[in-house]
Amino acid sequence: MKTFPKPLTAEDEKYYLQRHEEGDKKARQILIEYNLRLVAHIAKKYQTSEDDMEELISIGTVGLIKAVDTFDQEKASKLATYAARCVENEILMYMRVKKKLQRESSYYEPIGTDKEGNEIRLLDIMESGEPPALEQIGLKDDTKKLYRLLEQILPERERQVLIMRYGLYQGKEYTQREIAGKLGISRSYISRIEKNALQHLREYFQD
Repeated sequence: MKTFPKPLTAEDEKYYLQRHEEGDKKARQILIEYNLRLVAHIAKKYQTSEDDMEELISIGTVGLIKAVDTFDQEKASKLATYAARCVENEILMYMRVKKKLQRESSYYEPIGTDKEGNEIRLLDIMESGEPPALEQIGLKDDTKKLYRLLEQILPERERQVLIMRYGLYQGKEYTQREIAGKLGISRSYISRIEKNALQHLREYFQD
């Protein structure tokens, strides 16, 4: 994993915070750069075999930037404490949306067969006349909202990447590397497109 600089001393942090409040862009960049180690530490807690550490750090950095831009020295004593909460919140929101998308794609997986030997999917049960469980109702509402937002708010490229990445519309799930090969662009660019798309969806899901 990439090595990040050690945190600033309390004195240096106070100095750059003051410069940042005065509009110094270089001071802002230093505050972000010297807190990236914190982002990596938090991201590591949420890393699984499926998660890309680079992606989690990228998402967490969004939270760090928000923390640096909104930190109030009069209300909090340490930037790191405040930033840790912002970074963790950003990663958790990202993971919730990602889980929604993964869960939605599983609606199309066969869960058994009927008397005639036809495959039964979870979506078939949810759309049948049988009274569904409260949780199933919530998932169905989320699905409708997801597809509506896909069409309404996402640019074509972001929508295309998410559909391929999570096997939406009964499609096949692809890795970022596979998508990059099919679209003729780099994996890191696919990662950025996916991150931006999920962030857009997260904002609208919160609304």
